[in-house]
Amino acid sequence: MTVSQRFQSVLEWFRLNMPVAEPELHFKNPFQLLVAVMLSAQCTDKRVNLVTPSLFEAFPSPESLANASIGQVLSHIRSVSYPNSKAAHLVAMAQCLLRNFDGTVPASINDLQSLPGVGRKTASVVMAVAFGSPAMPVDTHVFRVSHRLGLVPEKATTPLAVEKVLRKHIPEAEWTLAHHWLLLHGRYVCTARSPHCVQCGLAPWCKTNAHR
Repeated sequence: MTVSQRFQSVLEWFRLNMPVAEPELHFKNPFQLLVAVMLSAQCTDKRVNLVTPSLFEAFPSPESLANASIGQVLSHIRSVSYPNSKAAHLVAMAQCLLRNFDGTVPASINDLQSLPGVGRKTASVVMAVAFGSPAMPVDTHVFRVSHRLGLVPEKATTPLAVEKVLRKHIPEAEWTLAHHWLLLHGRYVCTARSPHCVQCGLAPWCKTNAHR
């Protein structure tokens, strides 16, 4: 089976079995999405959704967040992973939004990455979900599932390398949807530990010994 055939088979399975795949983070605008995605780094969306209601109530805008102390922000997000550094990044991000973008979340992946605490994955999620721009964010789930299914070669050892391969073989119109397909499959089926192989409809194309 060629790489193109493998992609075709996997994508067709997702189209038939998961026609709707959406983000699980709760947000109402690009600013809230940016904050939520920043908090989700190495943390579950479920946990983030538990802390963001009070956080967004206390700091509903970039202005209010920029004027907050790190301690004030920390009091709302203590239960997420790395709360101290995330609190500092959130305040610095909001201050940068005010200083460089008039308090508006920029619709540019390069501008987004200029914000403190915002890497390529976070910027790509915001571009795709908030602004509807074609993007292929690669988080730990997408990275893992792409390798297990043999969609990317073993030498693709960085998120950017995986992203480039996925963008090459997946139609641009489906980049964002495919991101959610792979992410949700990794979150609920092809888990890092004890993957649910018996329940996996993609098992025929899996190249990982654990799935055989």
